[in-house]
Amino acid sequence: MTFSNDIDFKQATRHLILDLRQMKSFCESPLVIERGEGVYVYDVSGKRYIDGIGGIFVVSIGHGNRHVIDAVREQHERIAFVAPLHAVSDTSVRYAKKLAEITPDGMNTIKLLGSGSEATESAIKFSRQYHRQTGNHYKYKIISNYTGYHGATLGAMSASGLGGSRKSKFGPFLEGFIHLPPPRTESQAGGQTWDELRTASLLEEVIRFEGPESIAAYILEPISNTGGILTPTAEFFLRIRELCDRYNVHLIYDEIITGMGRTGEWFAAQTFGVAPDILCIGKGLSSGYAPLSAMIVRDDLHMEGFWGEPEEEIHFAHGHTYGANPISSAAGLAVIEVIEREKLIARGRETGEHIRRRLGAEVAELGILGEIRGCGALTGVAFVAEMDSMTPFPDERQFGKKVEARLLEEGLILRCDPHWIAFAPPLCMTTAEADEMVDVFLRCLKAEAGCR
Repeated sequence: MTFSNDIDFKQATRHLILDLRQMKSFCESPLVIERGEGVYVYDVSGKRYIDGIGGIFVVSIGHGNRHVIDAVREQHERIAFVAPLHAVSDTSVRYAKKLAEITPDGMNTIKLLGSGSEATESAIKFSRQYHRQTGNHYKYKIISNYTGYHGATLGAMSASGLGGSRKSKFGPFLEGFIHLPPPRTESQAGGQTWDELRTASLLEEVIRFEGPESIAAYILEPISNTGGILTPTAEFFLRIRELCDRYNVHLIYDEIITGMGRTGEWFAAQTFGVAPDILCIGKGLSSGYAPLSAMIVRDDLHMEGFWGEPEEEIHFAHGHTYGANPISSAAGLAVIEVIEREKLIARGRETGEHIRRRLGAEVAELGILGEIRGCGALTGVAFVAEMDSMTPFPDERQFGKKVEARLLEEGLILRCDPHWIAFAPPLCMTTAEADEMVDVFLRCLKAEAGCR
């Protein structure tokens, strides 16, 4: 389908409300994307942009992949919708079987959904219902981390530990949600960090003071995006796994961003060598070719808490209209096939290491490198105004956001925060394309650093 530019996009975008955007300013100079190819996207004027954030951590295999497009088209020609209340498509069954082959051992029970918020919301409800149906009626509280983000629905937002308008405008929130300092976080007073062992100790203290009989689950992002690509160690995950086992608390990983090869393995659970009880995945699951997410649970949890006769009414009492959608399942199945056939996890890991090496050396030369974080094809670079003292830029400086404006002018899309910027390009990005991206980034960074 081809469109001519026969409309005024400044006026037409006024019909939309986009995510986390002040539409008044957006409509004055809207970025309207027309097409994509590999790691590049093109706006309606023909300008090319490097998609350095993979469509906000989504586009894992690149834009315009013919194998996925053909799979989705063929599924449309067969059947586009099957009501999950009554049946399931053969494609969704095939996809679930394939997905179970790459998930952590013992986690082969899958609920297919449509968005990351649906997955984390489902995990919270699954944990609460499981405990109620296995004799622990008062286990309902959910522990999570400050800086963590788990979705936009009310339960997922209640678990999120964000400050500012992204959360504060919607209170009061649901009862039974408790927040801890994250394993690592930047201090605006000088770059100090929380100790991982302290967070683990606080987790145990909260469980004990609240009462283990009241705590259902601990949910966290293995790598915190909104915190600044904060990356704990494997030891941290071992410690919290042991605590959750000791107190019969479900460990939930929100891998909406880190799943599907982003951290150098299929899942961060495998990267860090510690599996959760419940795994939430999305974004890269379908590489953006259709809305798709999933909640994956340990098989024994499903068998113990939910497997029974109809009259027992112990099934998971939760669902969504577009759950296990055939079109989304076809896209998801094709994405796994592309990743496996083209060995994209290994390529993403190698390209990510190359990006981090260049950033570590060349941002330091500018005298503003705070830290390089991440793993696999996920990288964060934090900035400071002065490296010897690790003094951050003042909040009002909005350094990273000023860099973002320059990047867009130069044709590069990244995830930019005032104090850090994230890279998460499609796993198919080549080293040459990565160098092109980093060259543009460093040029813009140098120009803004010179404005100090």
